Amino acid sequence: MARARISDVAAAAGVSVTTVSLVMNDVESRISDETRQRVREAARAIGYAPSSVARGLRTQQTRTVGLISDQIATTPFAGDMLAGAQDAARENGYLVFLIDTGGDSVIEADAIRALTAQQVDALIYACMWHQVVPAPTGLPAGAVFLDCRPEGGGFRSVVPDDRAGGAAAVRQLVAAGHRRIAYIDTDDTPIASALRHEGYLEVLAENGIPVDPSLHVHGETTARGGRAAFEQLLELPEEQRPTAIFCFNDRMAAGVYIAAHRRGLDIPRDLSIVGYDDQQLVAAEQDPPLTTIALPHYDMGRWAMEVALGVRAEGDEDATHLMECPVIRRDSVGPPPAQVAKPNRRRASHTERPPEAATDR
Repeated sequence: MARARISDVAAAAGVSVTTVSLVMNDVESRISDETRQRVREAARAIGYAPSSVARGLRTQQTRTVGLISDQIATTPFAGDMLAGAQDAARENGYLVFLIDTGGDSVIEADAIRALTAQQVDALIYACMWHQVVPAPTGLPAGAVFLDCRPEGGGFRSVVPDDRAGGAAAVRQLVAAGHRRIAYIDTDDTPIASALRHEGYLEVLAENGIPVDPSLHVHGETTARGGRAAFEQLLELPEEQRPTAIFCFNDRMAAGVYIAAHRRGLDIPRDLSIVGYDDQQLVAAEQDPPLTTIALPHYDMGRWAMEVALGVRAEGDEDATHLMECPVIRRDSVGPPPAQVAKPNRRRASHTERPPEAATDR
């Protein structure tokens, strides 16, 4: 089918080609509202749309944004970052060109060259988890880093506030009365691991809880890693074992659930657990549902796009914005076992726990 032309719209509306051009490009003129409406209705009727190429040549804008990611587009875990970026782009009249490199540096370099050749108006460089990365060669000066920080600075970036998130997780357990709190950590993502551990230590210090190195164990960022780390904690003498556990992520927490249930332990009656990520199909699906810290993927994606488009002003060009990680309260936190297992006290239900340790999102 032949593409509708501007002359076709002019003929259908009974006006000149110049009038159609002024109306379709929103140029201020003395054209009446009635004529403008007639032109737009004619354009809709015959399926005419202004050429974005021609408009770009005139305005020096393509109304497009390039978004380069490592594995985000193929991983549902971080997909909300794309949703946030795309929503912000659409609301401001921009189209997003997404290229997932799979972590391949050659594909990444080709993607930057291709997007630059297409004259995108902005570019976002995104990673699947909080990390420091070298700035790729050829990246334009106004690029924004999403869920990562550029080595040496020079670009604006947004990452989750993992230290504050770790502190928020441990505060949930302290508020419920726990003092023997373990941290099941990982070596797989060193920046987030260190920051969440700092938050853990911060809350212990502010509550006068001594640090016990035996309660800081490591494992893979998988359910299997969580199970193995929990088994390590169970090897401690009974009086040294934790009554509560903060897990680096929800998958590790799911492993703790499995190991705890196999041992006949009830959550949260015998053991309280807090995870991290609020991972879809993991945290809320545990029995009982897992209290966790949400990674603000959607908000980070939206922030990055708004800054890249210039609709949000955010300080220095090489500043890093820390995004709050909210607490998602569910049913995996309760008082320590010593407070639960009292004579003649019936089994505690989820609704009988202190308000600060229960409630929904």
